[in-house]
Amino acid sequence: DIYNVGRASEGEPETIQGKVVNHTDSSPAAKGKTRVGKVSIYDGTGVAVLVNFGRRIGYIKSILPIETEVVISGKFSRRYNEIQATDYEFEVFDADNETLVHTKRIVPKYALTAKMTAKMVRTWVRTALDAYGDAIPEILPVSIRQRQQLIDRQTAVNEIHFPTSEAHRLASQKRLAFDEFFLLSLGMELKKDQKTSQKGISFRIDTTEPQEQDGINPASGDMPYPSLLQQFLDALPFELTRAQQRVFNEIATDMRSPKVMNRLLQGDVGSGKTVVAAMALLGAIQNGYQGALMVPTEILAEQHYNNLSSLLTPLGLKVVLLKSDLPKAAREAVLAAITEGTAHLIVGTQALIQEGVAFHKLGIAIIDEQHRFGVMQRATLRHKGQTPDVLVMTATPIPRTLSLTIYGDLNVSVIDELPPGRQKIETTWVKENERERLYAKLEREVRKGKQAYIVYPLVEESEKLEELKAATNMSEHFQNDVFPHLRVGLIHGQMKAAEKQETMAQFKARAIDILVATTVIEVGIDVPNATLMVIEHAERFGLAQLHQLRGRVGRGRDKSACYLVATPRTDDAYRRVQVMVRTNNGFEIAEEDLNIRGPGEFFGTKQAGIPNFKIANILKDATLLEAAKLEAARVVAADAKLNLPEHRLLKHLLQTAMRSVIALASIG
Repeated sequence: DIYNVGRASEGEPETIQGKVVNHTDSSPAAKGKTRVGKVSIYDGTGVAVLVNFGRRIGYIKSILPIETEVVISGKFSRRYNEIQATDYEFEVFDADNETLVHTKRIVPKYALTAKMTAKMVRTWVRTALDAYGDAIPEILPVSIRQRQQLIDRQTAVNEIHFPTSEAHRLASQKRLAFDEFFLLSLGMELKKDQKTSQKGISFRIDTTEPQEQDGINPASGDMPYPSLLQQFLDALPFELTRAQQRVFNEIATDMRSPKVMNRLLQGDVGSGKTVVAAMALLGAIQNGYQGALMVPTEILAEQHYNNLSSLLTPLGLKVVLLKSDLPKAAREAVLAAITEGTAHLIVGTQALIQEGVAFHKLGIAIIDEQHRFGVMQRATLRHKGQTPDVLVMTATPIPRTLSLTIYGDLNVSVIDELPPGRQKIETTWVKENERERLYAKLEREVRKGKQAYIVYPLVEESEKLEELKAATNMSEHFQNDVFPHLRVGLIHGQMKAAEKQETMAQFKARAIDILVATTVIEVGIDVPNATLMVIEHAERFGLAQLHQLRGRVGRGRDKSACYLVATPRTDDAYRRVQVMVRTNNGFEIAEEDLNIRGPGEFFGTKQAGIPNFKIANILKDATLLEAAKLEAARVVAADAKLNLPEHRLLKHLLQTAMRSVIALASIG
């Protein structure tokens, strides 16, 4: 819309159309000051002054001589008894051509580099669209466009650059965002289809009747009875939650299928993922196969080994632990048991994928805290068997929208329910001046027989972060000055594996009252008697880390508490602390983390191979992402029904998309 100069609003973006009536150029009053030039525009209702400085004065004067009809868009303000604009765009008005690019319309903004102006880029894009805009091919079938109410791609590309209305701009944005989601989802669905179309092992997950398989007679003692799974369930001192039952049914369905399982299991801290993993392992073992569980740290490997041994050894199964620091004789014995098949379940770190580890008959590979492993590490474990089923697990809840992009090639199961009786961990923000009161509370609780963690972000003092108290220094301070009558221990990532294991064993045996630690305890530590968690400099940790650290307490029947000692100096740090105080729900925390950090930073997605979307936003366009995912799945399923050696429709869509990309590149 064109506004009258006489009615211009203070500081609001507006467009006026008028004639150049005057130029003035004032020399600076003092040496070193910048020259100021003014161009006066009259529109019949008033005069607007365009203020310019330095070299721009001569440039504007040369292209806007007096009597020139011009359209100006910018923010106008009243200063020195004038209506002025210093930040503006202009375009010489041609009565024969009213298609303006820079003014009198919704004007596009582009990322700029040195020596490039917004006007230059807009001009080039306008010229390119005029020349090639009609050559942009469509990539979506009419049926998808109709179902999703999408405009055609050619119109969308033209309108996203130079919208003829706000409604057209929104429609083009929706269409192009859908395209980004759809093409990514197509690739993910194809990848998933290729994985699951591999011929795998068709396990018989039957907990009641013994059966023969691969020439093995269960009654002969060559393998455990297939009722292992039922025996395991009967021996559990608790009932499975509905979420655990649902997720295991999803896993069992995959395992029964002749296709390879590739599934992600998400579950919050304490949701019972280990029990579900044990059930999946038993499903393979009772069919005469081995199971492998690979974890990122030796502490977590020890934890899983101890837990699974206590659960499975009573069933007559042999569980072995493989890690890098095993003595030579012990290592050779474990490797022999793996190769000969006498080891039913192998728990280990990356040592599982080293040369020399040869499985007798690997049926299922489970990877815990999978985001800590690289793509090649995960693939190497898969290749240790013929075509084993694969289950990857994470205790870091991931918002659904992000999991559709990062894990779009996997089937996803979510344990979204905590076991009954699991108490909420009370979380409190502790200010620096409340520290003495906190220490007194810790000592009272420890005197009652409880144990505590105190976590620091650093191991030793750093020159860059001198104000942060390091774990090594503070453990000495706590032992000597704060809690001299209590037993204070220390654990951090730079300690040798044997030292860490010894320290954790002492803590679990209650020989240590307060354990000062770094984030080495973030995952896998399970000490039910530890009920107090103090996180120093909590503002320095990410939300996922804070949630994982808090999950180290509240693992027994006693009420637990988490104290965040924090002095947040940014809005984001303050929001993180507030979220932790407000909720214990990991998925809610993950959503807030995504909102704070953005899609590019959350969970390291910049390194996860996920492209940066140009138009789409997985936060604001979550519904569109779901729709694109559904349409992509339909396309792949439709191609699969044709029973062709390749996905014909998918190939056509991707080829057309590539032509579209080439066309857009020529515009760029």
